[in-house]
Amino acid sequence: MKAVEYERMFQAEETQWWYAGMRAISFSLLDRPKPSGLSRFLDAGCGTGNMLVHLGERGKAVGVDVAEEALRFCRTRGVTVARAGLLRLPFRNAAFDCVTSFDVLYHRWVKDELAATREMSRVLRPGGLLLVRVPALDLLRGAHDEAVFGQRRYTRPRLREILEGAGLEVLRATYANSFLFPLLLVRRGLDRMTRRAGSDVGFLPVILERTFRGLLGLEAWLLRHISLPVGSSLFALARKPEASP
Repeated sequence: MKAVEYERMFQAEETQWWYAGMRAISFSLLDRPKPSGLSRFLDAGCGTGNMLVHLGERGKAVGVDVAEEALRFCRTRGVTVARAGLLRLPFRNAAFDCVTSFDVLYHRWVKDELAATREMSRVLRPGGLLLVRVPALDLLRGAHDEAVFGQRRYTRPRLREILEGAGLEVLRATYANSFLFPLLLVRRGLDRMTRRAGSDVGFLPVILERTFRGLLGLEAWLLRHISLPVGSSLFALARKPEASP
C-alpha cells in the first residue's frame, strides 16, 4: 500500500462510514456463535491498528503487518504489534482463540492465499475462530484496488474453497455492503470511463456519512439472522476443528 494511504486510514478508521460500518458487521458475525473463552486475539495484517483497539476491549490483542508505515501508526495508538507477514507468523501453534484478517488475503504481497490461511489456522487453538474479510467480485475492481495494491477480488465459493482447503469449517460466508452495491457498481463504471486514480478512503458530506453508516449498521443487524447474496465485501467466519481424541 502507498504510504499516503496509511495516513488516510489512520484518520478515517474510527468514524468514517465504511470503516465504522465494517467494524459493526465484523463484531456482529463474531458474536453470533455465542463464543466462549475468546480472550487472545491476533489481527493478521492490522494496518494502522484501529481494530486492535476494539479487540483489546475483549481481551489481549496483538497485530502483525509487513509495512513499517502501518506499524508506526499502531505504536501511536499504543497497541501491541510486530512486523511480519501472513506466510510466517512469529507465534507458536495454537497461540490464539481468534484470528481476524481484513482485506489482506487479496493483497499482492500475499503470494499464496492457501498457505497464508493455513498459517493463520496454525496459530489458532482447536475450536478457535478465524474471521476474514476480502473485497468481492472482479466487476468492482477499480482505482482503489490499484492504490492499495489489491491483487484480486473474491466470490463466495472461492473464499470458501480456500478456507476449507486449509482444513477449516466454514460457519458463515456472506457478502456485505449490499444496500450500496448498485451505487458502487455505477461508480466503478464511471471510474473506468474517466480513468480516475486514487483510493476511496476519505470522508463524505455529513448527511451521506450518517446515511451510509446507518445502512451498514442495518446490515450488521440483518447478518445476525441471514446472509446477503451480493455486495462489495465478502466475510467468512470459520472454526478450526477440535483436536481428535
